[in-house]
Parts: sequence; structure tokens; C-alpha cells
Amino acid sequence: MQVKRIVANIATDDVAAAQRFYRDVLGLTVLMDHGWIATYGSDVPMSVQISVASEGGSGTPVPDLSIEVDDLDAALKRMRTANIPIEYGPVDEPWGVRRFYVRDPFGKLVNILAHSAAN
Repeated sequence: MQVKRIVANIATDDVAAAQRFYRDVLGLTVLMDHGWIATYGSDVPMSVQISVASEGGSGTPVPDLSIEVDDLDAALKRMRTANIPIEYGPVDEPWGVRRFYVRDPFGKLVNILAHSAAN
């Protein structure tokens, strides 16, 4: 048996509220929308991972989601343009990532990160 995929599920009464954050700001594609569930994603191949943590690193809370991007400065600019408050960072962490935290429309803490070129 091999795990093929891990999907993050976020409970909400307002499925459409995800569109602005996950599609418009982060640039994900709507892969499926049945009204009661909408799935956002991309065609970029991804590793299957799940993290278990007692803190988010550097004394921060554990984020609900971590989203790696190819251009952190562009992601930060898009968040600021959309008036989404930055809760932490941006900061270069000692373990080789640059990141910031925001909250999605459902209050989930989202860690937006990019690995340094050496990692």
C-alpha cells in the first residue's frame, strides 16, 4: 500500500469564501466545485507529507496549513494587495526557509513559505 495523496479539508458554511483567498490571491485552480465542497489545486507535482508539531518554529503557533511557493515576495505582495493581514514575518528562519503567516477566510493559520536556494 502506498499513500497517493493527502487532502486538507476545512469545515465551513460558506464554501464560496475560499475563492478569493485560494484562487484569486494564491492562484490555485478550482479542480472541483459541487457547491457543498470546492477543491483548489495545481498541476505541480507534490510530495506526500504530513507534519506533526508542538510549535510552529521560532516560538510561533502551529499553522493549520503550510503552502510552499516559488516566489515568496510575490505571494507577500498579493496578500498585501488583497488587504490580508500578515500575522508573522516575513522572516528568514534558521532552518532554511523564508516565510510569513496569514489567516484564510475561515480563520485557519496559513504558513506561506519558500525554501532557500541551498535547501
